[in-house]
Amino acid sequence: MTSVAEPGGLTWLSTSVSDPRVLPMLRELGHEYSTRYGKDAHGELARYPAEEFDPPHGVLLLLLEHGEPISGGAFRRYDHTTAELKRIWTHSAHRRRGLARRVVAELEHIAAARGYRRVFLTTGPRQPEARELYLTTGYTPLFDTGADPETIGPLPFEKHLTDRPAGSPHSHEPDSHEGEV
Repeated sequence: MTSVAEPGGLTWLSTSVSDPRVLPMLRELGHEYSTRYGKDAHGELARYPAEEFDPPHGVLLLLLEHGEPISGGAFRRYDHTTAELKRIWTHSAHRRRGLARRVVAELEHIAAARGYRRVFLTTGPRQPEARELYLTTGYTPLFDTGADPETIGPLPFEKHLTDRPAGSPHSHEPDSHEGEV
């Protein structure tokens, strides 16, 4: 578990699935997925072994406010040049603050620093907020955006990563995260 401070009052925490601070994220995600899709989603949340989200091939980030997790997400190795984003989440009491956008940007930064050149993800057809997030943050849909999402199933997206210029807002060591954002 590592962390890094950035200006702004929030703290990034790079941790593991076993960290008790991850539990609220998984619990709320499970409830939300179950509500939207009408089935128990806890199996989906446990689909990948926890170590897939550990360095050097993966990461799990939490964004803390006053020590409490309010947003987070992870990536795992999809293939040798591609990271797969998973579990992008913002606590329901903290939505509409741009936090998920910040989480995605930080995950992309870490993925690029670790040598990944592409990010892949899927989101569900009943998650229009997630679909909009990825469309507005430069992800290319790998499906017909004019089709009814329910007829597609999981909605795949990709984004090719580019090197960030020197002096970018992400100047800290990517594996050291506990800081203010």
